[in-house]
Amino acid sequence: MKRKAVVVLAIAAMTVFATSCEKLKARDQLNKGVQAFKSAQYPIAVEDFKKAIEYDPTFATARLYLATAYMQQYIPGADSPENNQMAKAAYDQFQEVLARDPKNELAVASIASLLFSEKKLDDANEWNLKLISLNPKSKEAYYTLGVIAWTKALVSDGEARAKLGMKPEDPGPLKDKKVRVEVAAKNAPIVDAGIKYLDRSLQIDPEYDDAMAYENLLYRQKADLEDSSDMYKADIDKANDYFQKTIDTRKIKADRKPSGGGITADK
Repeated sequence: MKRKAVVVLAIAAMTVFATSCEKLKARDQLNKGVQAFKSAQYPIAVEDFKKAIEYDPTFATARLYLATAYMQQYIPGADSPENNQMAKAAYDQFQEVLARDPKNELAVASIASLLFSEKKLDDANEWNLKLISLNPKSKEAYYTLGVIAWTKALVSDGEARAKLGMKPEDPGPLKDKKVRVEVAAKNAPIVDAGIKYLDRSLQIDPEYDDAMAYENLLYRQKADLEDSSDMYKADIDKANDYFQKTIDTRKIKADRKPSGGGITADK
């Protein structure tokens, strides 16, 4: 009995040792991959991260790096089988992380960003809402939701303006009431939601100048849907205010940055 117990313990010890060795090998491959990643050698990094995962399939950090290395190689707007496969590979690896850790914020944020880059706006919208559920203070998620709202509204508004013979720079609102009502039925809820999302991002970061820039754009979309010139002007005034705030805030941020010139000695 004692002999059998000793054998069992020995086997268990060997298993633990083997597991530890595999994890060390995985860590070593991760470190190699990180160095390649930092040097923007993404194909090499991918192979290193894949080896790390082979040694330790539960190594979440390696899998996150692998997904990100794929994502770095994806070129937004380039429609080719190879490029689309790169996006899919990134998406699949992030999903593998979430299969083990459904609340992994980095994986959720990365999928949201990837889908937005692919112009899959409805999916990107859904994943940014998931990100907010995990982190209600994610200003980037609220900002992206605002950008998605503007992007969607711009399509319908642009089509309506073209139909009415209005150039993008022509003042609004949309001059045909019937067309305006049709566009408002679709765009008004989108625009209002987008403005609320951007408002929230600015509550989190009052100096978020990119959010200010899109507040400007969304209020211009809102103006095109108004029924009177006074309401149109009120929206345009708000848009102009946000435009000016964007410029002022960016200047303040630029002035805060050190010149980088260093201290020079007097000659």
